[in-house]
Amino acid sequence: MRLAFLRGLTLLRLILTLLGIVDIIMAIPLIAALLTGDLPMIRAFLLPIGCSLPLILICFLSLRKKELHLSARDGFLLVFAVWALAGILGALPFYFSPCGISFTDAVFESACAFATTGATTLADVEALPRSLLLWRSLAHWFGGMGIVLLTVALFPLLGIGGFQLVKAEAPGPEKEKITPKITVTAKLLWLTYCAFTLILFALYRLGGMGWFDALCHSFTTMASGGVSTRNGGIAVFDSPFIEGVSAIFMLLTAINFNLYYRLLRGKFRDIAANTELRVYLGIFLAALTVLTLSLIPVYGSPLSALRRAAYQAASFLSTTGSAITDYEQWPALARMVLFILMFIGGCSGSTAGGLKVIRHAVLWKQMGNELRRLIHPRGVFSIQLNKRVGRKDVIYGVAGFFCLYLLVVAATTLITAASGTDVFSAFSAALSITGNIGVGFGAVGPSHNYGAFPDHIKWLFSFVMIAGRLELWTVFLLFCPLYWRR
Repeated sequence: MRLAFLRGLTLLRLILTLLGIVDIIMAIPLIAALLTGDLPMIRAFLLPIGCSLPLILICFLSLRKKELHLSARDGFLLVFAVWALAGILGALPFYFSPCGISFTDAVFESACAFATTGATTLADVEALPRSLLLWRSLAHWFGGMGIVLLTVALFPLLGIGGFQLVKAEAPGPEKEKITPKITVTAKLLWLTYCAFTLILFALYRLGGMGWFDALCHSFTTMASGGVSTRNGGIAVFDSPFIEGVSAIFMLLTAINFNLYYRLLRGKFRDIAANTELRVYLGIFLAALTVLTLSLIPVYGSPLSALRRAAYQAASFLSTTGSAITDYEQWPALARMVLFILMFIGGCSGSTAGGLKVIRHAVLWKQMGNELRRLIHPRGVFSIQLNKRVGRKDVIYGVAGFFCLYLLVVAATTLITAASGTDVFSAFSAALSITGNIGVGFGAVGPSHNYGAFPDHIKWLFSFVMIAGRLELWTVFLLFCPLYWRR
């Protein structure tokens, strides 16, 4: 009993230590507020930093000389606790700001940011102080690649078994190290992420965006977040170049980042043989074709139709949740294509949310095997992934995840509908929140936000967003009695 208590105390100190990264991120908009002389926002950032930093430093110093080895059970608990507490800590600048944001809405905004969900309760984001908009964008950016992954990269001195953290946080049915050491892997992924962000920032500036808008939009686009510094989003700039750059980078960030490492190593065969990438590109091209053809009568020009179709297809498939037009006014076929994309999501190992393309590919291949088995009952069939035979436990894991995902969507829909929301809007919101998309249809369409929902639904959505960002298993495993048995 004593050992269990001491281990629990050590885990608590480790959780608080990992939260230090949130204070470090928060120092950036604090500096921005200091430079602009915005006293109310200086207070809004200093309060959470001042209250949490001393405790975090004490925990960090107490763990420095200890060598910690995490089990898989510890990793799941740590990751969920860090993300949940980061959502609370990140909400405080919103709550303490002079903008009159309630604590519930502040937590929702913070959860949206760290879960990279393009949703908001705010009707007028342009009224927010610039330092708060910067904090919102930065939280999206750090949430995109993962607070835990960054921590693993920067704090190997704690002696933490880093792969257990990454396994619990990273999306997708399979996790792999692209280098023998997980800390090196984490640093390489973050360097790639930062390089892409700098390129995107430069392109946004080239397209005519101001420094601040370009910086914030590059953060949120890279994170597949979709929120903007403008009420009208990217559409405000009315630039085909900016929209095209945004669409391309939305697609790029929804690709497994491990493939970029292989690209730098010249392993083009591995990339060409990657099942998930081929299916992902095929889905996008198919959606783009159908959307463009159905929108030509609406916009009267193939190029105008292609412009809007490409952006919205990339936004929904990558779960960015950004909109440049009111797509609810589109023909039924086009709306149905976008609705289907909400069920898919990006690739594993990317900043995108959703069910992930690889899971759809696995189930599609298994469906084909079952059809063959009906014709040849004694045949032995297996699926192939990346031109290699896939393991059966992957199929079982994917099937189990699909069931859990649909159960979460169904439960969220029921609870939301019980609050008075119409069924279609409730289902659209549940699907959007679980997949970390943000926008949807009905009450969560491009001309609405989440501000009208009751407070208890916003708390539910905040929980589901974080659970969806952590691939559900990490969170719901903690509700299983078997997890807590010794």
